[in-house]
Amino acid sequence: MVLDIKINHITVVTQVLLHHHDPFDRMLIAQAMVENIPIISADTIFDTYPIQRLW
Repeated sequence: MVLDIKINHITVVTQVLLHHHDPFDRMLIAQAMVENIPIISADTIFDTYPIQRLW
């Protein structure tokens, strides 16, 4: 699945806390928050955000 970056993703990415310092990962987090979809990752820092992390 390809998920385009939308304006509401950009709005959320500017508001997420900087627990994660990788801008690409912060965009993934914002998209997961907006679209209510899980992220597949072994990176436990994702657990500090209100998203579901699988793995």
